[in-house]
Amino acid sequence: MKIQNEVYVAIDYTLTLDSDEVVDCSQPGKPFAFIFGGGQVIMGLEKGLEGMEQGQSAKFTVEPEEGYGQPRQELFRELPREHFPSDVDLAPNMIFEGSGPQGTFRFRVESVSDDVVVADLNHPLAGQRLHFEVEVVEVREARTEELEALKNHAGCSPESCACCESSCD
Repeated sequence: MKIQNEVYVAIDYTLTLDSDEVVDCSQPGKPFAFIFGGGQVIMGLEKGLEGMEQGQSAKFTVEPEEGYGQPRQELFRELPREHFPSDVDLAPNMIFEGSGPQGTFRFRVESVSDDVVVADLNHPLAGQRLHFEVEVVEVREARTEELEALKNHAGCSPESCACCESSCD
């Protein structure tokens, strides 16, 4: 069976950047699974996988426009320094977790002054070219309950990330 819309797909993968830094991967014996065409993964990953079959491997590159997009200026926010712990020596590139009306989110510190912290709320991989190395572990018809669960899924896009955290150590 070929990968196409509304089929269950499970892949082993490694994701690297132009610098060859590994930024994400599937865990041994635990392939990443999703329903193809359901908006659960970035468009470029789906394009690279479309038509593949179980047992096939591939390497492909996803440009930012089909990944997490380019950084958007409106997602840089000035936050009062007093909203951060006073005992923390703030510095650019530090990662913090915040909460808002739609739940928790992570952001990167862009810059720090005496009164203001500029927070970058863009996806951490915005603007990055993504290099995937994948092996298709399973392709099958999606079960009814999997398709039903998909209807409640937040999706994956530059604006809303429903990504899983994983460690590639």
